[in-house]
Amino acid sequence: MRSFITVLALAATVAFPAMTAPADAQRPSRPIQRPAGYPRSYDSLIADARTEGTVRIYANADKAEMVPVVSAFRRLYPGIQVLYADLGSAELYRRYTQEVRSKTYSADIVWSSAMDQQVKLINDGYAQQYASPEKPALPETAVWKNMGFGVTAEPIGIVYNKKLVPAAQVPQSHQQLEQLLRHRRAAFIGKVATFDPARSNVGYLYLSQDFQITRDTRSLVEAMAATRPVLLTHTEEMLQGVASGKLAMAYNVIGSYALERARRDPNIGVVFPRDYTIVTSRIAFISREARHPAAARLFLDFLLSRAGQAQLARHSLWPVRTDVPASHRLPAGQARAVRVGPQLLVNLDRLTRQRFLRDWNAILASGHKTP
Repeated sequence: MRSFITVLALAATVAFPAMTAPADAQRPSRPIQRPAGYPRSYDSLIADARTEGTVRIYANADKAEMVPVVSAFRRLYPGIQVLYADLGSAELYRRYTQEVRSKTYSADIVWSSAMDQQVKLINDGYAQQYASPEKPALPETAVWKNMGFGVTAEPIGIVYNKKLVPAAQVPQSHQQLEQLLRHRRAAFIGKVATFDPARSNVGYLYLSQDFQITRDTRSLVEAMAATRPVLLTHTEEMLQGVASGKLAMAYNVIGSYALERARRDPNIGVVFPRDYTIVTSRIAFISREARHPAAARLFLDFLLSRAGQAQLARHSLWPVRTDVPASHRLPAGQARAVRVGPQLLVNLDRLTRQRFLRDWNAILASGHKTP
């Protein structure tokens, strides 16, 4: 389990929160101006949140990336302590549901890139409704039932080692990727990685979306299987493998993290397929059992606000809002956003998943028999 952290004032972090009050909570209280355009009733929400004094968040966005974001929130709302638990998506789901069922202290906000699991939690009654003042600024595909809010818009791409894949051979589409793997199969044996859909929830999500978008995905997976791909569970493993040259290429990588790594490492290249690029979102909801509901609403609104979205954009998490500047923005015809909604529940049907993984394993097995 990853650490449970507290972010106080200007981004100091510790493994577990001390039992002392943060420094700014000990200063005289001062009025806080509500955000421009918010209703006057929001003043009461701010007051209630300051009385609660804490918001607890379970998420799988890297805590190092979130420290500046949380610090910006704290500057706007001093006196509200943010407890941020950085967890893997499977651990987050398990821990949160167990705590709620046992009626023990759990998260006020649950925020995860495992879109299907988040939608299941909402559908199963774990979330509460909230009409955020920021909702009108969000894409229609990013909000479901005033419960689930897509906070980011993260493209899924291809990462490659520039020394191992010459510029002229870099695939710009899924079809070109398939052709490259077929024509240079021997060169890519054991050098291509992707998520293992049997062990990674997001990997299963990405691959199942590929199959929904086009039937040609099967042919691509067959070409990949013939290279005896390396199946991993974390983006960082893929990026590290490509950077070191152990891997030549990785497919279905979270693009925001890949671009951040590519800025620091000249060996890494990133491509977003021009025929289509899946765009996913980290869904946040306020827990039905939140002990700090007002503070949770305040933090969620900040994440969805222009200020919060701008902070996310500076730290590897592309904003879902289109009125916030971002270092990269895909053309509308290229981006295939995964909608926040009940259609994602299909992925969690036991028989559907078993059938999908059975077909996946059969394709992999046939690839291993390829001479």
